[in-house]
Amino acid sequence: MTTNQLVQQIKEKKSFLCIGLDVDLNKIPKHLLNEDDPIFAFNKAIIDATHHLCVAYKPNTAFYEAYGIKGWQALEKTINYLNEKYPEIFTIADAKRGDIGNTSTMYAKAFFEDLAFDSVTVAPYMGKDSIEPFLAFENKHTIMLALTSNEGAFDFQTKEIEGKEVYKHVLETSKSWKNSENLMYVVGATKAEYLGDIRNIIPDSFLLVPGVGAQGGNLKDVCKYGLNDNIGLLINSSRGIIYASSNENFAHEAASKARELQQEMQNILSLT
Repeated sequence: MTTNQLVQQIKEKKSFLCIGLDVDLNKIPKHLLNEDDPIFAFNKAIIDATHHLCVAYKPNTAFYEAYGIKGWQALEKTINYLNEKYPEIFTIADAKRGDIGNTSTMYAKAFFEDLAFDSVTVAPYMGKDSIEPFLAFENKHTIMLALTSNEGAFDFQTKEIEGKEVYKHVLETSKSWKNSENLMYVVGATKAEYLGDIRNIIPDSFLLVPGVGAQGGNLKDVCKYGLNDNIGLLINSSRGIIYASSNENFAHEAASKARELQQEMQNILSLT
């Protein structure tokens, strides 16, 4: 999917919502445990109920890897269902990969070619040669961790080197990498006060912003500092939507929570 196609979808749906499909069998409605594939059954119901309210889905691969081969099969069925039934949706493999070049190439092939995701999250700690293999894939997007929403982000990301925070060095350096136009960046919603400086460095890039909702991030603050001329934001919500209810009407309740965020986004967009 191209960036222009993503922007067009945002404009049509009046939404820049991304829904995280982080499936925990201990949290899904109990009646689904009788299904042959409860993970996929849960995802399918959530997707069918919310696809018109969001522009992206983001399965965190850890929640599938934890269940072994059955988890991977559920992930494959989920991405195949999305690509076949709702091809306009932007898909994100939240895998946080990043290794030496030949290994990164194999990770990229796994997510971009075999599973046919539109994008994958990566960690930049190992530098250019660990990221550029992902960037080599046409019309695929590499979403690089920049400034995350967890407490440990302050251990390294905001430390200063030569008078500048590490995350700023990362952002500036990444712009020089080959095919850097295929980069997007992860910036936590709980770090909204940093978005002004981030936009000064990468004014045109899309930002994937987790942390709205359950983690305490504020949508209005994120939009105030993070919106650009092409919207430039994907706001992720996972637990606050998919676990809105554990009853048999869970998909309907998930859609209600998604609609609340979509309506708030529509109101924000109407003012821009």
